[in-house]
Amino acid sequence: MKSALTVKELFVSYHGNEALKNINFSIEHSNLVGIIGPNGAGKSTLLKSLLNLIPKDKGDIQIYGKSFNEQRRSVAYVPQRNNIDWDFPITVFDTVLIGTYPNLGLFKSPKKTEREWAQHCLERVGMEEFSKRQIGELSGGQQQRVFLARALAQKSEIFYLDEPFVGIDIASEETIITILKDLKKSGKIILVVHHDLSKVSHYFDQLILLNKELIAFGHTDEVLQAETLSKAYVGQFSFLKNWG
Repeated sequence: MKSALTVKELFVSYHGNEALKNINFSIEHSNLVGIIGPNGAGKSTLLKSLLNLIPKDKGDIQIYGKSFNEQRRSVAYVPQRNNIDWDFPITVFDTVLIGTYPNLGLFKSPKKTEREWAQHCLERVGMEEFSKRQIGELSGGQQQRVFLARALAQKSEIFYLDEPFVGIDIASEETIITILKDLKKSGKIILVVHHDLSKVSHYFDQLILLNKELIAFGHTDEVLQAETLSKAYVGQFSFLKNWG
């Protein structure tokens, strides 16, 4: 059986500056994977390159043995909150309904089935009572749950989330991680850019540790060692003194 997600010799640069160097890893289905590393390590760049949102210098990315373009409908993305226009005049419900569009086909509009599915996804994240609100009226945690509901509406196999827990309340964080763990149990792959090392052992099955190149990839307990972390978090030994 082919790996669900395979990345081989991925190189990415911005304006001649190397952002990612020779990244290689392979992930099986039913996995919740954290992407960790210091600021500027290339964590968000990795997600964007997996999504073809930024060009790569070289490398091969395959989803179940096929290219991203061939498997586009099987991938959902929740971007960082600061990359979203919260003033855009759209309701919570319509935001989630957009998630049904990739599976509709060209020039088709959502019908009763899609609207019922969008409502179900809102209920799953506990946001059904806010369905008629404009998305900018919500708290940070509520906004993040709405965009997770939009991702759920896509019925994808792979989910990419970029810093989903930044600036949100504890209840929303608990709701989101519970849903992500449920997705994992149903066979999905979830990759999450994350910065809080104190929680990674509770959240993730595997970790990708980056600092422009792949420092380590493997089971969370194997990666979450002071000797390994120090290779990425160079000069931050006081930060790592409780690890190991």
